[in-house]
Amino acid sequence: MIVNPIEKWTGRVLLVLVLVLTVIPLLNMVSAALQPADVNPTGLAWPSDPQWGNFVEAFNTGHVWELLGSSALVVLGVVPISLIVASLAGYALGGIRMRGSRALLILFVLGLTIPFEAIIIPLYYEMQSLNVLNTQWAIILPLIGLFMPFSVFWMRAHFVGVPEELAEAARMDGAGMWQELRHIQLPLARPAMSALAILLFLWTWNQFLLPVVLVSDPLQRTVAGALTFFQGQYSLSIPLLNAGALIIILPTVLIFVIFQRQFIKALIQGAVKG
Repeated sequence: MIVNPIEKWTGRVLLVLVLVLTVIPLLNMVSAALQPADVNPTGLAWPSDPQWGNFVEAFNTGHVWELLGSSALVVLGVVPISLIVASLAGYALGGIRMRGSRALLILFVLGLTIPFEAIIIPLYYEMQSLNVLNTQWAIILPLIGLFMPFSVFWMRAHFVGVPEELAEAARMDGAGMWQELRHIQLPLARPAMSALAILLFLWTWNQFLLPVVLVSDPLQRTVAGALTFFQGQYSLSIPLLNAGALIIILPTVLIFVIFQRQFIKALIQGAVKG
């Protein structure tokens, strides 16, 4: 396939532009975080005397360790359950093509159109009736349900692309449905499941609205939901506020950098199948 030089350079310029627009705000946050705590930063400027201790102070006085533990608990509750349920549902809708799968798929697609903000009040009263309000379960349970339409749609897209000959060969060898799922379908689905796990982790870790509304104690929210807690503590110190925000986003950046190959592999696999 011959690529037009104009298209090639246009794509590169756009990528560089997007990279610059992404990196500049981060650099601005880093430079602001390294300013003295009593200084109000103006613009992007590297300080002559970087105050690396701002990160230590933000970590200690902002109870970041407790917030990280709370976020980890929420992530461990949301991601594994969502993966298991979405994989089974995706296999049912795309692998064995159960009766009524098209109607169910339409319902899941409609679920993708519902914004979190539209159902936050019903969720509040639902969690209150379940007696889990102001606990991590008030975050875990809604997120599993809210992430499920996309998760099922994602896994179904994978199982639809698996050649039917593999399933037929397994059945001819005497494998049952669960044996086929365990030994053939799930191993083939590892790239899609890995990419979905990364997305679920990022969305859960960065969840802001639900933790703020459904949990009153900032230390039981996600780290992103605790940004209001940081803002209340450091509202008069922009450097400390930026230091706390950088500490909060660091795990998501590390996770994406570490697992970016699996994520890209799943996207390429889906593009080839499509």
